[in-house]
Amino acid sequence: MNLSQAATATSSNTRFGDIAVVTFMIVQALDGVLTYLGVHIWGPSVEANPLISSAVAFAGVGTGVAVAKLFAVGLGMVLHLRRVHGVVALLTAFYLAVAIVPWAMLFLSL
Repeated sequence: MNLSQAATATSSNTRFGDIAVVTFMIVQALDGVLTYLGVHIWGPSVEANPLISSAVAFAGVGTGVAVAKLFAVGLGMVLHLRRVHGVVALLTAFYLAVAIVPWAMLFLSL
């Protein structure tokens, strides 16, 4: 592998990592908004994640959800800075499947 090929590979990996972490942040923000709205509409029992439920019970809906989501984004940034981009991408897909899709289905049933 020559220097040009190495630079291209590094650039592609960096671009993938940047897209993964930005998408992760967007999904976390969307989950935070949907969680906030869902808890206000249906009550705290609608939240399936025990960590979020505990944070909401302890600090209130707004603060609990915000702190939990900021913590998640912080951990995502740590993974990004450690260049573990595949894990960030997998976590993003996981959140889409287990958080965003269920919330979307619940809101579409209104």
